[in-house]
Amino acid sequence: MEEIRYSRKRFAEVLGLSEHELARREGEAGLAPGGETHPLADLSLYRRCLGIRPPARPQRRQLFLNFKGGTGKTSLSTAYAFRLAEMGHRVLLVDLDSQGHATKCVGYEGEEQPHTLYDVLVRKLPLAEAVIRTPLEELSLLPSNLRMSTIDLALMPMAGREMKLRKAMEETEHDYDFVIFDAPPSFGLLNLNAIMASHDLFVPVLPDFLSFHGLKLLFETVAELEEDLDHALDQIVIVLNAYNPTTKIARAAREALETHYGDYLARSVIRQCTKFAQASSEGVPIFAYDPTSKGAEDVQSLVDEILPRLPAAMAKEKVR
Repeated sequence: MEEIRYSRKRFAEVLGLSEHELARREGEAGLAPGGETHPLADLSLYRRCLGIRPPARPQRRQLFLNFKGGTGKTSLSTAYAFRLAEMGHRVLLVDLDSQGHATKCVGYEGEEQPHTLYDVLVRKLPLAEAVIRTPLEELSLLPSNLRMSTIDLALMPMAGREMKLRKAMEETEHDYDFVIFDAPPSFGLLNLNAIMASHDLFVPVLPDFLSFHGLKLLFETVAELEEDLDHALDQIVIVLNAYNPTTKIARAAREALETHYGDYLARSVIRQCTKFAQASSEGVPIFAYDPTSKGAEDVQSLVDEILPRLPAAMAKEKVR
């Protein structure tokens, strides 16, 4: 992420300013005039110096999960998390998958990291010691690597094993506005912990009928948890991903989703976009790779759809 740079025009847009307003406010704040490009770290610096931050809000923990693999979940969750941080929200991205794909998508190699969530939940390491601070101050990462592959076995004999992640997140309540979990496509104790720790569940699905099998199992699991463990998610949001309206099968799958899961289906649709894969290969979120792409536009639409549904921002901003 250290290589991410914004053009002057894009930098002003992210801050919600025109280039003229940016230059004027730089002068008023005593900031040195920016050059033709800005590093990612400048975004946090300018937000702090210019007082351009969204109001603080109660922490929201959101899980991206589908029991079916290959739905583009990680590209979507990392883009969503990065965009929230780019907008000035304090975000913790938690990689729950031992493959470490979310870690790689934001520019870090999981195997090079000394700590993961395993150390937090099993070895009782303070969460803050496992977190990576990225060049964007508003975005932090709890990475993952292959050592996470045995976490379900390690959690099995523990008392209160289903609640370990929720308890670990309690110490982050005043540090982050959003905690975004990127989960592996499986069901085990770790994903059970993630569901129990979350307020919202995002379910990316592809526009094909095989995705319906994963949806059915996921909804059945959530219903059982609500009954057996007394945990109800505030909202479940199905996100149609990699949608190509020119294909008959995709249109038919969308119609079926609207018929059977219409109450849960997001209005925003993420269109098929090769820039997601290209961005992931570069280790940068799509908003840093190509903010004008269809993928970036659609994730922005999803953010704009979801934010108004959440509890209102606090009347007075927290000390940050």
